[in-house]
Amino acid sequence: MKSQRNFSLEFKRQMVEELLSGQSSAAQLCRRHNISSSLIYHWKKQYSRGKYESEPTEEAALKDRVEQLERLVGKLTLENEFLKRGLGNSLKQSQRNGKSLAGGKTFSQASDGGASL
Repeated sequence: MKSQRNFSLEFKRQMVEELLSGQSSAAQLCRRHNISSSLIYHWKKQYSRGKYESEPTEEAALKDRVEQLERLVGKLTLENEFLKRGLGNSLKQSQRNGKSLAGGKTFSQASDGGASL
């Protein structure tokens, strides 16, 4: 198993600046440094937000926070939809089996036909 490589902020900044200046294409950088193109574009995105500057901007911090919250909303939405479908399926199944969730009585037991003394 390969160990994960760590790149310095200076290296990342140099790669992005070289890409933005037009000195090298993303493909050339990838081949030269044996890194994936998605990594370079990830660094480019971070660079545009000021991640590789000495002082991150407030705007960049807010954008990161918004992205984090959007991911959370997406995750919670998926969970909510999953639970809704599960509840709907559970209700359909109980109706097919002739059961009601209220009181645990079946639909056939709804009329109390038993004799009482």
